[in-house]
Amino acid sequence: MANSILDSTKDKLGLSKDYTVFDSAIIDYINSVFFTLNQIGLGPSTGFSILDDSDNWQDFLGDETRLQAVMAYMYLKVRLLFDPPSTSFVIDSMNNMAKEMEWRLYIFAE
Repeated sequence: MANSILDSTKDKLGLSKDYTVFDSAIIDYINSVFFTLNQIGLGPSTGFSILDDSDNWQDFLGDETRLQAVMAYMYLKVRLLFDPPSTSFVIDSMNNMAKEMEWRLYIFAE
Protein backbone atom coordinates (compact mmCIF):
# COMPACT_ATOMS: atom_id res chain seq x y z
CA MET A 1 0.00 0.00 0.00
CA ALA A 2 1.33 3.40 -0.91
CA ASN A 3 1.60 5.78 2.04
CA SER A 4 1.29 9.00 0.08
CA ILE A 5 -2.32 10.15 -0.24
CA LEU A 6 -1.66 11.90 -3.54
CA ASP A 7 0.40 9.08 -5.06
CA SER A 8 -2.02 6.32 -4.07
CA THR A 9 -4.99 8.29 -5.40
CA LYS A 10 -3.18 9.00 -8.66
CA ASP A 11 -2.29 5.31 -8.93
CA LYS A 12 -5.97 4.33 -8.64
CA LEU A 13 -6.79 6.94 -11.28
CA GLY A 14 -4.28 5.29 -13.60
CA LEU A 15 -1.71 8.09 -13.40
CA SER A 16 1.98 7.62 -12.67
CA LYS A 17 3.27 9.39 -9.58
CA ASP A 18 5.85 11.05 -11.86
CA TYR A 19 3.10 12.58 -14.03
CA THR A 20 2.43 15.85 -12.20
CA VAL A 21 0.43 17.85 -14.76
CA PHE A 22 -2.87 17.37 -12.91
CA ASP A 23 -1.53 17.35 -9.34
CA SER A 24 -3.01 20.71 -8.34
CA ALA A 25 -6.49 19.71 -9.52
CA ILE A 26 -6.27 16.29 -7.88
CA ILE A 27 -5.06 17.87 -4.63
CA ASP A 28 -8.05 20.24 -4.68
CA TYR A 29 -10.43 17.30 -5.16
CA ILE A 30 -8.72 15.27 -2.43
CA ASN A 31 -9.00 18.20 -0.02
CA SER A 32 -12.69 18.64 -0.80
CA VAL A 33 -13.24 14.95 0.04
CA PHE A 34 -11.32 15.42 3.30
CA PHE A 35 -13.70 18.27 4.12
CA THR A 36 -16.65 15.90 3.68
CA LEU A 37 -14.92 13.19 5.73
CA ASN A 38 -14.30 15.71 8.52
CA GLN A 39 -17.98 16.67 8.51
CA ILE A 40 -19.02 13.05 8.99
CA GLY A 41 -16.61 12.66 11.90
CA LEU A 42 -13.43 11.16 10.47
CA GLY A 43 -9.89 12.39 10.81
CA PRO A 44 -8.52 15.16 13.01
CA SER A 45 -11.22 17.35 14.59
CA THR A 46 -9.50 20.46 13.22
CA GLY A 47 -9.75 19.16 9.65
CA PHE A 48 -7.15 17.81 7.27
CA SER A 49 -5.72 18.76 3.90
CA ILE A 50 -2.72 17.89 1.79
CA LEU A 51 -0.25 20.09 -0.04
CA ASP A 52 1.79 17.56 -2.00
CA ASP A 53 2.88 13.92 -2.11
CA SER A 54 4.55 14.08 1.31
CA ASP A 55 1.23 13.79 3.18
CA ASN A 56 0.47 10.20 4.21
CA TRP A 57 -2.67 8.24 5.01
CA GLN A 58 -1.37 7.58 8.51
CA ASP A 59 -1.33 11.35 9.08
CA PHE A 60 -5.09 11.36 8.47
CA LEU A 61 -6.31 8.27 10.32
CA GLY A 62 -3.31 6.38 11.62
CA ASP A 63 -3.41 2.61 11.30
CA GLU A 64 -7.15 2.24 11.70
CA THR A 65 -9.46 -0.40 10.30
CA ARG A 66 -11.45 2.30 8.47
CA LEU A 67 -8.46 3.29 6.36
CA GLN A 68 -9.22 0.94 3.45
CA ALA A 69 -12.82 2.17 3.28
CA VAL A 70 -11.65 5.79 3.39
CA MET A 71 -9.17 5.13 0.58
CA ALA A 72 -11.87 3.52 -1.57
CA TYR A 73 -14.26 6.40 -0.86
CA MET A 74 -11.54 8.91 -1.74
CA TYR A 75 -10.94 7.18 -5.08
CA LEU A 76 -14.64 7.13 -6.00
CA LYS A 77 -15.20 10.78 -5.17
CA VAL A 78 -12.01 12.03 -6.83
CA ARG A 79 -12.66 9.89 -9.91
CA LEU A 80 -16.16 11.35 -10.26
CA LEU A 81 -14.74 14.88 -10.01
CA PHE A 82 -11.55 14.44 -12.02
CA ASP A 83 -12.40 11.86 -14.69
CA PRO A 84 -16.09 10.94 -14.66
CA PRO A 85 -17.14 7.88 -16.66
CA SER A 86 -18.75 8.51 -20.03
CA THR A 87 -22.02 6.71 -19.34
CA SER A 88 -24.69 7.76 -16.88
CA PHE A 89 -25.14 4.17 -15.72
CA VAL A 90 -21.57 3.97 -14.46
CA ILE A 91 -21.77 7.44 -12.93
CA ASP A 92 -24.98 6.48 -11.10
CA SER A 93 -23.40 3.26 -9.87
CA MET A 94 -20.29 5.06 -8.59
CA ASN A 95 -22.41 7.74 -6.91
CA ASN A 96 -24.50 5.07 -5.19
CA MET A 97 -21.39 3.23 -3.99
CA ALA A 98 -19.93 6.51 -2.68
CA LYS A 99 -23.17 7.36 -0.86
CA GLU A 100 -23.29 3.95 0.78
CA MET A 101 -19.65 4.18 1.84
CA GLU A 102 -20.23 7.67 3.17
CA TRP A 103 -23.22 6.46 5.23
CA ARG A 104 -21.28 3.47 6.58
CA LEU A 105 -18.29 5.65 7.51
CA TYR A 106 -20.65 8.08 9.24
CA ILE A 107 -22.25 5.26 11.24
CA PHE A 108 -18.81 3.89 12.13
CA ALA A 109 -17.64 7.34 13.26
CA GLU A 110 -20.66 7.65 15.55
